[in-house]
Amino acid sequence: MDVRKIAYFLAVCEELNFTRAARRCNVAQPSLSAAIQRLEKELGGPLFVRSVTGAQLTRLGYAVRPHFEKIIQHTEFLRKAFPKPTAGRIRPQGRARDSRRPPSSRV
Repeated sequence: MDVRKIAYFLAVCEELNFTRAARRCNVAQPSLSAAIQRLEKELGGPLFVRSVTGAQLTRLGYAVRPHFEKIIQHTEFLRKAFPKPTAGRIRPQGRARDSRRPPSSRV
């Protein structure tokens, strides 16, 4: 289970339509549908009742939705709290230690 699949699920929940949800997520509709199917397989049941006119949540869909919303909220918080470094590598501060010799043998 990954965050992308959860985000796709929540988009379908809000749109109640796979095509509009795919457009909103900037993915092809078959890719979104396949991701939802993989999520359903992982969870052991259908999340949506699909029809020509759209989609409706199943009991399982209703049950997992609040948990998935919290996962997305926490993920967004972590991304803001711990942004990726913009340039270069992060180096430890302080003097580098020569790991080949024990500390007592240094001159």
